[in-house]
Amino acid sequence: MNYSRRKFIKTAGLATAGTIISSRVALGSNSIWTSNSNTLKVGLIGCGGRGTGAAGEALNADPNVILTAMADAFEDQLQTSFNTLKEKYGNKVQVPESNKFAGLDAFQKLIDSDVDVVLLAAPPCFRPQHLEAAVNANKHVFCEKPFAVDAPGLRRVMDAAKKAKAKNLSLVSGFCWRYHQPKRDTFGRVLNGQIGEILGGEATYNTGELWFKERQRGWSDMEYKLRNWLYYNWLSGDHLIEQAIHSIDMFSWAMGDKAPLKISGTGGRQKRTDPKFGNVYDHFGLTYEYDNGVKIYFFCRQQAETTPSYAVELIGKDGRCYVDCRTGEHKITGKNAWNLADVTKFTDAEAYKQTKVRGMYQVEHDELFASIRANKPMNDGEWMTRSNLLALAGRMAAYSGQTITFDQALNSSEVLFPGDISRDTKYDLPIAIPGVTAFK
Repeated sequence: MNYSRRKFIKTAGLATAGTIISSRVALGSNSIWTSNSNTLKVGLIGCGGRGTGAAGEALNADPNVILTAMADAFEDQLQTSFNTLKEKYGNKVQVPESNKFAGLDAFQKLIDSDVDVVLLAAPPCFRPQHLEAAVNANKHVFCEKPFAVDAPGLRRVMDAAKKAKAKNLSLVSGFCWRYHQPKRDTFGRVLNGQIGEILGGEATYNTGELWFKERQRGWSDMEYKLRNWLYYNWLSGDHLIEQAIHSIDMFSWAMGDKAPLKISGTGGRQKRTDPKFGNVYDHFGLTYEYDNGVKIYFFCRQQAETTPSYAVELIGKDGRCYVDCRTGEHKITGKNAWNLADVTKFTDAEAYKQTKVRGMYQVEHDELFASIRANKPMNDGEWMTRSNLLALAGRMAAYSGQTITFDQALNSSEVLFPGDISRDTKYDLPIAIPGVTAFK
């Protein structure tokens, strides 16, 4: 395959515009389904915490939606999720034992069942295969981020997203901040020129350590790794892609989803050196350089007892934009000063009210199901894969210690996830060493 940056640039403006307008408001009034005369059946693939949450949000999105099928690699995780959802949503959870599918092939059994909408929330390494199968079966999709752990996998996602669009299927991504009204308004102002030409910026995603599951008797080596998928780059993509990608997506959004020219950086393991942390890094420092010389500096880490930071700051000729996901601060200073605190204090805008009352995770599903009801499918494919590629390029640059062009990342041949695996598969990759690990 030969993908190019030029093609990404050509479609960037159109892809960005669709993330600023609330589809729910635009679609709901014209829906031919407003009487909810037809039930939408939902299937959940990946029954961990995020998958269980997504299923609940799908059930909340529309009065006539039911959960009818569930799939997970592990039966105990599926049953825990089912019990949680059943207790909270009662009759909206109608999953018979025959529609509870466990095992690594469970996804296909669910897709082959009578569902209309599929929620993809298994570990990221499986996303390309799961998305392809769902689109081939003509299912609408909610696709949790990230979407691939390597470039070949992402190219499969790109093709599946194009096919979904051609089939008039809705495809909504798990980049939740794109569905957060304060950020839609703030970054919309940046895109409208309110800070002038962007001269540079900084983004962060600095957190503590996440969960870990101790090995249990009877677990194979592969099961142990699958249950601790965060710590293996061939399962998660590394934390840059699995978690910090949210901040990368935000600055890419504010930059008009343009493709950078090149990416450089570094990373490593300073604190999480125990073997239980697999082969992932605990910090990354990256520079994204655009064709006009603008540079965005990005840093992320997962280290306990360190100062957190989760923000995006952009410097323009006429002012600055600052968004802090931890404090809720959204403001523009300079020539066209604006502060979200003043807006929410003195107005009662429905969009802000919806975000505050329902939350951005819920709004994702509200807009997805509204698009299905209105028969006006939405498709996040172009910009969601672009943001995933920026994260992948950052990891490639950090792992190898080389400056990577956008086109090189897009056409990388490096495969991290081996494809078909079983619980008895023996597989692992060494910890990357900058200057030693080769870019492929």
